[in-house]
Amino acid sequence: MSRLTKITLLLGIFFALDKCIALLRQVIIARQFGLSAELDAFNVANNVPDLLFALISGGALAVAFIPVLTETLTKEGQNSLWVLFSRIANIAFLVTGIFAILIAIFAGKMVGWELGIAPGFVGSQQMLVVNLMRLNLAATLIFSISGLVMAGLQANQHFFLPALAPIFYNLGQIFGAVFFAPEKGYVIKGITLPTLGLGVYGLVYGVIFGAMLHLIIQLPGLIRYKFHWSPSLGLDNPAVRKVLRLMGPRVINILFVQLVFIVRDNLGSRLQEGAVTALTYGWMIQQVPETLIGTAIGTALLPTLAEFVALQEREKFKEIVEKAIKSLIAITLPVAIILGLGLKPFIAVVFGFNDVQTGLMVWVTRGYLFGLVGHCLLEVGARSFFARQNAIIPLLGSALNVIIYILVGSLLFRPFGAAGISFTDSIAFTAQAVFILILLNRRVISPFSFSNTIVRALIAAAVGGTTVFLIQWWIGSGLNMIILGAASMIIGAFAAAPFVGKEIRLLVRL
Repeated sequence: MSRLTKITLLLGIFFALDKCIALLRQVIIARQFGLSAELDAFNVANNVPDLLFALISGGALAVAFIPVLTETLTKEGQNSLWVLFSRIANIAFLVTGIFAILIAIFAGKMVGWELGIAPGFVGSQQMLVVNLMRLNLAATLIFSISGLVMAGLQANQHFFLPALAPIFYNLGQIFGAVFFAPEKGYVIKGITLPTLGLGVYGLVYGVIFGAMLHLIIQLPGLIRYKFHWSPSLGLDNPAVRKVLRLMGPRVINILFVQLVFIVRDNLGSRLQEGAVTALTYGWMIQQVPETLIGTAIGTALLPTLAEFVALQEREKFKEIVEKAIKSLIAITLPVAIILGLGLKPFIAVVFGFNDVQTGLMVWVTRGYLFGLVGHCLLEVGARSFFARQNAIIPLLGSALNVIIYILVGSLLFRPFGAAGISFTDSIAFTAQAVFILILLNRRVISPFSFSNTIVRALIAAAVGGTTVFLIQWWIGSGLNMIILGAASMIIGAFAAAPFVGKEIRLLVRL
């Protein structure tokens, strides 16, 4: 296997572990709170703190940061890299702190405003959102540093600890769900675990604890690569200005992405109780294959693509992007169909929902899975432009996404409920991915060619989906349904694999 394949495999393994632990976390929370108004408030309260993190030191800064860090490391060495890192980290922490104070002050208006976060909630539920949001800002301050540490280590081609950090974040949240939130302690083999009985507030304290673990676990990496902190902002430094210049369009880009979540919950707050939580859980389930496939490949590719751009190796740049696109189409299309047809037993048994709640979750998740291919292609397409230090095209794509989301979502959420919102998500993100790839195709040394891959992927999806459907229909229902459901999806995957074997081998040789 190539170096990139090994990195992708490493990331995929850790992302898989992270998603399994995240699923366990959500199951624990769901069995405590169900699809309740209280849990709806908790999920909505995360939006603005997540937006702040994503804008400043998460997706916005990190993706604009890595290409410049890589360039600095390649041309000037590690010492210059850490000077640049320190200056950007200092700026990020100060800006995050200022905005956190402003958000805490105006939280009430942000929640209740008709175009705000949750105008459909009743007054007491809105106040709960405000209190939880203010508390959640503490975790955002920690992430303002921790998110940049991930970028710094990845620029040094170190992926182990950054991949481990989200796992510890989820473990911290599980700790909160088990020891902070419950009214009565969990009983394990006759031993009753202690609990603080904080209810939904305990979940937020778990988020803060998880954020601390997210940072602490990465500190050994900084020591290994001889990190040293520089107490300056360096606003007159060319490299700092370059990062901020690249970050400008990326901030707006991420703002559009996060606006999607705010629009989603704004519409969901106007539906029945539990709709917001169903949308959150459905998104989480869709994110499992999206992260394991799209994010893993995109994360592994970005430093290498940035290096090819710095060395002006245009043919290698185009070749590796095309291989990634083919691999993503061939894998994600069958996976989306197989999961969409086989997930009902898992939702019914694992989450413990009633028939109505299970039906809601199934159709919401299927709506998200419809856009799995688009989400994964976007991971590579957007990063290809960021590697070229071009943030304008991804920005335009995100603007298109938000416009489509608002227009289509406003039409679908009333007649189709929460499932109409998740289906809107798929339409918007797929349109954005197509837009990005069309423009990328015009900028590479020769056009991409993947039409044959699409045909093979469609055949594989049809074969795999039919296999799952027939087995699910044959087994009926019962306690063993979850085991047989898993078997049906595994058999369906094996049935589909031969039709896309060529693209799977391409992935190994990335």
